[in-house]
Amino acid sequence: MSRWLKVAWLVAKRPRLWPTAVGQVFRLSRPGWWRRWPPLPAPDPSYLRFRLQTQYGDPEREPEPADVVAYLHWCRDYRRTR
Repeated sequence: MSRWLKVAWLVAKRPRLWPTAVGQVFRLSRPGWWRRWPPLPAPDPSYLRFRLQTQYGDPEREPEPADVVAYLHWCRDYRRTR
């Protein structure tokens, strides 16, 4: 199973993270993503490389699914405390 499928599976098992996950997808997606083919709300590749470099020291590494889930928990908790 690819790491992104595992991320999707882990998030699917946590309904409380669904709104946060959807919000983050659209917050991190490139501006005007719907005008490019395929119209997927994906983050800008340079931003993703930067985040992977700062997280793992390797911009080519795929994120660990547990790290993505932890990030979504952090985002959800941060919004609550604001």
